[in-house]
Amino acid sequence: MSDTEQKIDRHGPSNRFGVDYALEAKTLGPPPCPIIDMHAHIGGGRAAELYVEAMDLFGVESVCSMTRLEAVEDVRSVLGDRIRFNAVPDWTNPDRSDAFGQGFLDRIRRFHDHGAKLMKLFAAPRMRDSEREWGTPGILALDSPRYRAAAELGQSLGMAIMTHVADPDTWFEAKYQDAERYGTKRDQYTPLERMLDDFTGPWIAAHFGGSPEDLTFLDGLLERHPNLHLDTSACKWMLRELGATPSDELRVFLTTWRGRVFFGSDIVVIDAHLETEGTDNELAAKAGNRQQAFDLYASRYATLRRMFERTGRFESPIVDPDLHMVDPQRYAADAAPMVDCHQLPEDLLVDLYRGAAKTLLEKLDSN
Repeated sequence: MSDTEQKIDRHGPSNRFGVDYALEAKTLGPPPCPIIDMHAHIGGGRAAELYVEAMDLFGVESVCSMTRLEAVEDVRSVLGDRIRFNAVPDWTNPDRSDAFGQGFLDRIRRFHDHGAKLMKLFAAPRMRDSEREWGTPGILALDSPRYRAAAELGQSLGMAIMTHVADPDTWFEAKYQDAERYGTKRDQYTPLERMLDDFTGPWIAAHFGGSPEDLTFLDGLLERHPNLHLDTSACKWMLRELGATPSDELRVFLTTWRGRVFFGSDIVVIDAHLETEGTDNELAAKAGNRQQAFDLYASRYATLRRMFERTGRFESPIVDPDLHMVDPQRYAADAAPMVDCHQLPEDLLVDLYRGAAKTLLEKLDSN
């Protein structure tokens, strides 16, 4: 992105230090291979044009996106064959019984017609709140009848299943203290393990399986379920937790599970980022103009690549509200963690950035 003659204020929640991410990309240099981002949310054509700039700067060749069905053609007109789609429900449908029932099944088929080889089952603990609001307790447990029907359809179409099954430890400390309502963090994995056993096609547990805080637990999960894969999405969460993991431990983990861990960013791209300021919508409020939108998209690639590729330590340029939420006396509202870099060996980087995803996607395409 080129500067105009008027000075640009680059400061924002994704750029605490006001850096030029285009210059950061030059400093970082090209990755060891073109990157496949297995986890993003590209939702608007105008913003997607800006997102492509970030892709190009940081060596991201292609992306798998949870895009609303109604926006697929708009987004594809910008990204072309650089984007694949991940089938998701219609979250705007007020009839929740339909949205996560027959309506979801219909959308899975329509996404598949658009070439989608992935589908998403969202089963985070906060869905317990939604179930109560809808008066349907248990309707969106991962092993519920509705999600089982969706999994059966998806796998019959040769699709892999992505799931969001658990949230950060910080959320269980501050948001999910009512274990009777939400269950413990470990409770979230019982339905997942049932589904992994019952539906033996490929699965992707997003956000490092929901447990980047505990690689030993993930070792057991991956060992028990050879159809399970992970991705590195949810950048702030990964910086906070993987950025505090000893490098030798992370290297051993990635070496042990080579081919089963994908790069993902969880970047959200929506047109509202280009002009919305002061909005109550959490996703739209992440950026309020083109510069902030670009910084939002670029910052995720810049920081994840720096953590995986470089040496040393850096303070994240992205505000991490979980720090203040858990310990407001210690952390300001705009605080961010210190991140240890891991300088992963090139062969591990190539597998993480591209090899593992390419192998899975080619397998799905051959079905």
